Amino acid sequence: MGYRNLRQCVDDLEKSGQLRRVTEEVDPYLEVAEIQRRVYANGGPALYFERVKGCPFPLVSNLYGTPDRIRFLFRDSLELVKRLVELKVEPAVALRAPWRYLRAFPVAWAMQPKYVSRGPILDCESTLDQLPQMTSWSRDGGPFITLPAVYTEHPAQPGWQKSNLGMYRVQMAGNEYQPNRQIGLHYQIHRSIGVHHSAAIDRGEVLKVNIFVGGPPTIPLAAVMPLPEGLSELTFAGALSGHRMRLVRQSAGLPLLAEADFCICGTIDPNQQLPEGPFGDHLGYYSLTHDFPVINVDRVLHRKDAIWPFTVVGRPPQEDTSFGDIIHEITGPAIPSVLPGVKAVHAVDEAGVHPLLLAIGSERYVPYAAQRRPQELLTQANAILGQGQLSLAKYLLIVAGQDNPDLDIHNMPAFFKHLLERIDWTTDLHFQTNTTIDTLDYSGHGFNAGSKVVMAAAGEPRRSLSTELPSGISLPNQFSDARLCLPGICAIQAQKYEPGNTDANQLASAISPEHPLRNIPLLLLVDDAQFTARTLANFLWVTFTRSNPATDIHGVDSSIQDKHWGCQGPLIIDARIKPHHAPPLVEDPEVTRRVDALGAKGKSLFGLV
Repeated sequence: MGYRNLRQCVDDLEKSGQLRRVTEEVDPYLEVAEIQRRVYANGGPALYFERVKGCPFPLVSNLYGTPDRIRFLFRDSLELVKRLVELKVEPAVALRAPWRYLRAFPVAWAMQPKYVSRGPILDCESTLDQLPQMTSWSRDGGPFITLPAVYTEHPAQPGWQKSNLGMYRVQMAGNEYQPNRQIGLHYQIHRSIGVHHSAAIDRGEVLKVNIFVGGPPTIPLAAVMPLPEGLSELTFAGALSGHRMRLVRQSAGLPLLAEADFCICGTIDPNQQLPEGPFGDHLGYYSLTHDFPVINVDRVLHRKDAIWPFTVVGRPPQEDTSFGDIIHEITGPAIPSVLPGVKAVHAVDEAGVHPLLLAIGSERYVPYAAQRRPQELLTQANAILGQGQLSLAKYLLIVAGQDNPDLDIHNMPAFFKHLLERIDWTTDLHFQTNTTIDTLDYSGHGFNAGSKVVMAAAGEPRRSLSTELPSGISLPNQFSDARLCLPGICAIQAQKYEPGNTDANQLASAISPEHPLRNIPLLLLVDDAQFTARTLANFLWVTFTRSNPATDIHGVDSSIQDKHWGCQGPLIIDARIKPHHAPPLVEDPEVTRRVDALGAKGKSLFGLV
């Protein structure tokens, strides 16, 4: 029941026609990454690269490339794990339908790791430079591990019970790292490894680290699963695998995942940091070079038949989109128990996940009110922003479920329509300034620093939304084009942003009560209106990755009353690229030509790229 290791998974995918072998030699520098991006975009199969330039190990990618393939990989236990979540939410359901949950209890036993004396991970020893030097984007600071499972234990409470298994960025070479001796570890704020690292620093100790690559295909999913602090990800991996994770106990150092393909063992010196990055990240831009912890490498282990799994991140959607979908499928039912009154939460992948969060809440406390307005919604919004990685949300848009019980939070045009029909810009905007945002988001005023805004809407519609632009639009000279993105949302092309720019205020002044744009509630200042309005994904990416609420939200006829900012006319978001933003990701034309050639008739990638 469930795959014991990656080789079993690869063989099963090939047997079922869900994996394609690439027999031509491929270059781990840029080439395999572009292949992966293009095959993923086309809904293609998993890929097994037999010959890798400068490397003795084969590669595999796109294992999790479609929701159907993920369900195939975990077909034996996915439903049982979802039932365990149901039991966690409401234990009494087991009494009402005992036969439905009877098989879930053996899965709960599989959640406990099992110590063994040996495992395939001890077969061979190597060095960092023999591992695949995977580089995804031309400006990356060096090769990175893109599917690592980084294992640590709490220094004061050793053992798997207080362990953390997380997917954190690992740079294998470049910058100032000593070759074959040091690697970089980049983890973002609100990550559990930070608790272990902080404890080690307080104790004046090094933090032991094991980085697993490969192994049971449940391991990467467990490493990104948002589990409560103190609950080991190894327990979740065991449940989803349907068998206990085997750990090889070491006399010195952390335990090894017995079936892992590779393991890099080392320690973090509490007093040492080095520059890490740049790295093309999941917001669609580079995260820039900053000082981060360094792992001093002791050993590099691998099994005899080792396969190096990898993925590629970049502007969504990418393979990590499928991770998000399955995480929501598993954990979504638990949301109402963790956040009372909240019916659904959706971190919008097209906007880079953390920049935009949609939520459907409730207004239950004053059911006798003649007109609903955001009240309980604001309590729920604060609760959402107090939950782990949800706290990194930059824009939180929340509406009352009673106003449309059939509203689908994943239908974004319908959600924006519902909110914009009801929101009152004078009362329904709530800012948090000088706070934390996603480490990878450079739209704020500093590293890990920016602002947030809650947009809350409840009650009956207060306006109808335009489905086409009004005629006779006259704008100041610095604005050259206007396009409708969605009903009630207009992108306006402006000149290049320069420090001290006042375009947003000039636009607000130009929109008089009689102006044709007065009845469009949301206006966007953008670098390219045609690009922004071309697709829903473009609108979401441009708007929410290129703006910082406190500095980039403006409004027509704005005012401050009792320290509350609002506006009577349209809201304006300045979503242009600013000088302090990170550069967007662009593919290398020469690499694109090479990949095109691999897709020619008679080649391994014919029909896939």
